[in-house]
Amino acid sequence: MNPLLSIITATFNSDKTLDETIKSVLNQDYTNFEYIIIDGKSEDNTISIIKKYETQFKEKNITYTWVSEPDTGIYSAWNKGLKLATGGWIAFLGSDDIYLENALEKYAFNIAQNNNVDFIYSKVKLVNKGKVKHVFSDLWKWNEFKREMKIAHVGSFHNKNYFDTYGVYNEDYKITGDYELLLRAKSNLKTIFINQFTAEMKDGGISNKNVLMAFKEAKKAKIDTAEISKQIAFMDFYLSLIKYYLSTFVKRFF
Repeated sequence: MNPLLSIITATFNSDKTLDETIKSVLNQDYTNFEYIIIDGKSEDNTISIIKKYETQFKEKNITYTWVSEPDTGIYSAWNKGLKLATGGWIAFLGSDDIYLENALEKYAFNIAQNNNVDFIYSKVKLVNKGKVKHVFSDLWKWNEFKREMKIAHVGSFHNKNYFDTYGVYNEDYKITGDYELLLRAKSNLKTIFINQFTAEMKDGGISNKNVLMAFKEAKKAKIDTAEISKQIAFMDFYLSLIKYYLSTFVKRFF
């Protein structure tokens, strides 16, 4: 059994990183997948890079679909991608992230063995200037997951049935909508962990403003979707801020 996979990448002025991302998809040995790029009307060379690979995907008989039009953010783009996806399993690869060698083969093998689960995820490297800064390898446990997102979204595939059951991304979220989506199933989320590396994500150096927004959105998701108490959600919010600023201080001065 070779499951059809759908990979969605959202882009906007991504010409500095997109070439490497597309190559990592194109160079996979497993080819029973479709690649969908949703561009937010880029003004740099992103579209030229996208067009450059059309022939190569066609030669490998891989469906390669792209659109370029304004959107309201990454979850707006991902929702557009979901409407175009025809595979039974769906992944979201960032425009500055890459799949490692044989990544799709590892996913496909595990999906074939566990097609009744909701979410399959793997180990992921967080890389900055060629150096591994962090490894995401935590096992999903509801009591921990409802308090903190410890899984790298880029290293995962979602069963399309999950979206049919729980809906698409809430576009009111700008940073943590992927976390909110997975919280909807609560403890009923059925997962499989691949104890291997399948992807690398770039450490983009998120600004303090975006970090604060991410923590605020996570707090909202915990209260509204995970239905944990406001007291615990606020405690997690302030603890996250303290940890972030302490780590920033240590990196700067030590």
